[in-house]
Amino acid sequence: MADRLLLLASLLFCFAVPTRADEPCQSPYLPKVTGQEDFVYVFTLGVEGMGDGSDKLVTVGANPSRPDYGKVVSSVSVGGRHEVHHGGFTDDRRELWMGGLDDSLIFVFDVATDPAQPKLVKTITTFTKDSGGVVGPHTFYAIPGRMLISGLSNAKDNGGKTALVEYSNQGRFVRTIWMPEAAPYGYDVRVSANLNRMLTSSFAGRANYMRKLPDLMGDAEAMKHFGNTMIVWDYHARKPLQTFTVPGAPLEIRWALAPQHYFAFSSSALTSKLWGVFRKDDGTFEAVEVATIGDPSKVPLPVDISLSADDHFLFVDSFMDGTVRVFDVSQPRTPTVVLEQKIGSQVNMVSQSWDGRRVYFTSSLLANWDKTGAEDEQFLKAFNWDGKTLTPVFSIDFKAAKLGRPHQMNFGSIDFYRGRVAARPSPASPQDVPQAAEGG
Repeated sequence: MADRLLLLASLLFCFAVPTRADEPCQSPYLPKVTGQEDFVYVFTLGVEGMGDGSDKLVTVGANPSRPDYGKVVSSVSVGGRHEVHHGGFTDDRRELWMGGLDDSLIFVFDVATDPAQPKLVKTITTFTKDSGGVVGPHTFYAIPGRMLISGLSNAKDNGGKTALVEYSNQGRFVRTIWMPEAAPYGYDVRVSANLNRMLTSSFAGRANYMRKLPDLMGDAEAMKHFGNTMIVWDYHARKPLQTFTVPGAPLEIRWALAPQHYFAFSSSALTSKLWGVFRKDDGTFEAVEVATIGDPSKVPLPVDISLSADDHFLFVDSFMDGTVRVFDVSQPRTPTVVLEQKIGSQVNMVSQSWDGRRVYFTSSLLANWDKTGAEDEQFLKAFNWDGKTLTPVFSIDFKAAKLGRPHQMNFGSIDFYRGRVAARPSPASPQDVPQAAEGG
């Protein structure tokens, strides 16, 4: 009887959790915000001699009805250069966390009190010590009451062996889950709440990602040390179930959003392939190469991807040729390219609005991987999307503005936070108590 009650409680919890967010690529555990975004928060790498030279969070106006549309509204420096890269909201959207790939510092911003003027409220300096040696916090993924963080490397040898790390929303370490020995690399982590499945992908360790790209690509031995696996996990148990061979560093993961769609996409950076991970009739999954991205012989280096909320279009950015390719993935095993458009000399991140009408691009990949000279464009570019055409609406030159190298984006909303700025309650769950690191 007790087991049945526990199962019922778990099911009720799952159905009570919000299943959508304003950006299609966000965690399913975030509150749903589907209206016009007011701001785009941009994580930006500092450049020596440019402005204050520090990494920062830059807020840009994104609502055409506001006077700050298409303009820099505010910026908050974190002090120094840390190779800030990715980040994400806590599950209540009150805070935005971002991490430094170089020194593993984590910066926490309050975006609820004044969404136009985020404030740096906490810096977590003990990530590597807390986690038992994990280096390079990459994906910050909201789960109930916690932040799930994927690492890229480890402090022992700066190689690719790494782990998943959990913190409470209050910034207390909870646990470390090391990647299995057969697939030790990590990169992205994404959850399908209705399937109780989690996917992880794989990249490279600090010894590789902090090198200059031409030197790295010319080092045959170093090029052997990139991930070539994806793992399907039991999300609630945090246990690996299946490991797939996906050659060439599979990076970002995007689960389909329609409840009847049981698949996800990823792209491999070094082999320029689009992959699908599909659930089979027996409940297991398979990884299938479904398309080629550009000309692999020219190493276009596909990086970020974004799946529309209706699972119809997949935007795929490739860094080296500065191009976005939009795939019609309504038939997910046979995607077709419906648009190929150059965004700039280089392009990395892509974010689209929930309604599918607006798409944003930024330019920076990593400080030592960005292009040099005249090709080193650093921008945020906004477009309208009508299902066929990307039409530019505004652009900000981050070099001219002395803001640095723009990377990942998140959306901010003023209306969402009205009446929601009361203090966050203290955690009541015993699961919030820090635990010893697992594995290692």
